Amino acid sequence: MSESDVVKRLENLISPKNLEVSVPRTGRIFVRVGREHLKKVISFLKNNGFTHLSGITGLQSGDSFELLYHLNGGGILLTVRVNLPLKDEVAPTVIDIIPGALLYEREIHDLFGVKFEGHPNLEPLILPEDWPRDVHPMRKSKNGGEKGFKGKLEA
Repeated sequence: MSESDVVKRLENLISPKNLEVSVPRTGRIFVRVGREHLKKVISFLKNNGFTHLSGITGLQSGDSFELLYHLNGGGILLTVRVNLPLKDEVAPTVIDIIPGALLYEREIHDLFGVKFEGHPNLEPLILPEDWPRDVHPMRKSKNGGEKGFKGKLEA
């Protein structure tokens, strides 16, 4: 399936007004959707050959979090981007569609505090057991990152 085929199929799935797509070069597609369409898009992509989730990236940019789901299929690398407001950092889990997302979602929850609705286990994955539950070290706010945890952590 070519990049243009993928784009056309996505536009048939989600109204173009709810979908932002760019194809900067051969073999690369970026898709931006609202969180309400995330599961539908991920399911569609998995069923259309994008069966390898190479990672989920989380980042804080300005007044929002961005989740980037990196999928590979048919020689195309496709990234699905979802923005979440800082005060409503909840996204649906995709582990029922791609079980390999389990650890990526736990890591993003640890570091940013993003909650994945429907995830069966958001216990800490990489932070120490005694790390404060409401402190997320990658946040650029009062509960993490630059202005966050000021306690003493020992190795």
